[in-house]
Amino acid sequence: MVDSRHTAAEFDRLRPYLLRVAYSHLGSLSEAEDLIQEAWLRLNRADRGEIRDLRAWLTTVVSRLALDALTSARARREQYVGPWLPEPLVEAADDSADPARRADLDEDVSMAMLIVLESLSPAERGAFLLHDVFGYSFDEVAGIVDRTPAATRKLAARARSAVEARRPRYPARGEEQRKIVEAFLDAAQNGDLAGLVELMDPSVTFRSDGGGTVPAARTVFTGPERVARIFTAMRGHYGDRFTGSVVTINGVPGLLMEIGDGPSVITMTIDHGRITTVDVMRNPDKLTTIGR
Repeated sequence: MVDSRHTAAEFDRLRPYLLRVAYSHLGSLSEAEDLIQEAWLRLNRADRGEIRDLRAWLTTVVSRLALDALTSARARREQYVGPWLPEPLVEAADDSADPARRADLDEDVSMAMLIVLESLSPAERGAFLLHDVFGYSFDEVAGIVDRTPAATRKLAARARSAVEARRPRYPARGEEQRKIVEAFLDAAQNGDLAGLVELMDPSVTFRSDGGGTVPAARTVFTGPERVARIFTAMRGHYGDRFTGSVVTINGVPGLLMEIGDGPSVITMTIDHGRITTVDVMRNPDKLTTIGR
């Protein structure tokens, strides 16, 4: 008989990793946590004597649940009001959240990467993540996505091509990203139109997710002056109620803003020293993990 306390301890040790697997598939922390709970229930019903590798077994369970959830979620997102953005995971400098509830994040699950992955089919997304990000063999991934190894290899190749086409050629790292984000915040809070324009690439795009419940742009805007004017207009409208700070979002620097009476999270993609995308999360249903 397997000690239930030992099983629970093993599961808790793997929880951050499993959360990362689920979240990278779905782009939703709440949905990812639901999948982790379901995986725990299935583990309790399983014959532990037949599980040779608990990490691999749980990865298979969570990935299959995520693919099923993603298939149904795509239909819901077609009816979504305005642009759909992934749920950001915000970590302040003094964040002391329970490590068991936090995913280990890096650029592989950045907001920019999750937005690119959203353009893929569930099978492509699963094949790419499990092989390229989590390091499973194509034979192992094939059993999870219900394809042959050869078909799985093609799925991952298509996904990889799509990701590489949209990945920054010269991405900002660490301190450079933080400095540009800080400069953006300073210019936005001072209503400095020229300063904002200078920070952005000529092809910069702006997306805002309000979920139809709070004010947010329902179309994608392009061009540095147009995007800059959005922020100077907000500064002019909200005045002292337009404030922010630099935080870590999905492993990279971004902004936590107070705009009017509610919070917003702003993430940026930076290429060759210029901002190429600005994504603003305003939907309160996707900001439940941050304090007001």
